[in-house]
Amino acid sequence: MPQPSREFEQAELAMQSVLDSLIDSQEAFQQIGEKLKDETLKHYFLTESLRRAEFRGEIESVLHREGVHDIKESGTAAGTAQRVWAGLKAKLGGGDHTLLATAEEGEDETAAAYDRAMDSYLPLPVRQLLTTQAAHIKLSRDYVRAARDRKG
Repeated sequence: MPQPSREFEQAELAMQSVLDSLIDSQEAFQQIGEKLKDETLKHYFLTESLRRAEFRGEIESVLHREGVHDIKESGTAAGTAQRVWAGLKAKLGGGDHTLLATAEEGEDETAAAYDRAMDSYLPLPVRQLLTTQAAHIKLSRDYVRAARDRKG
């Protein structure tokens, strides 16, 4: 059985980083959405949480088609810490502005994971999918930033 190329191994690592960031993002959007007082933002966050789950499924499907079958789903320690910190800030009365600032930081990390992955060798179907998803992530980050600014 041939060994995978170094480029392919780097692509797998990059994709795992994106998947971990999406797990963090999905959980953060859900948890923050449940804590937001603004009903419009609450709905947006819960919808975006579901969108992150869809993104994960799309990536996993294309990776399976490309021959990657051992996909770990764990998220990151930093993402877990960030969600705990957001929960603590909410309990201490941080309000929507504080929650939105925390969400923005998380979206910055998710966008960075996509950027790092795009710097790797990626098969064309994976690159095309990530390009589309990254554009959505960046629009979402801009929306969260604008909402945070309005609440500030």
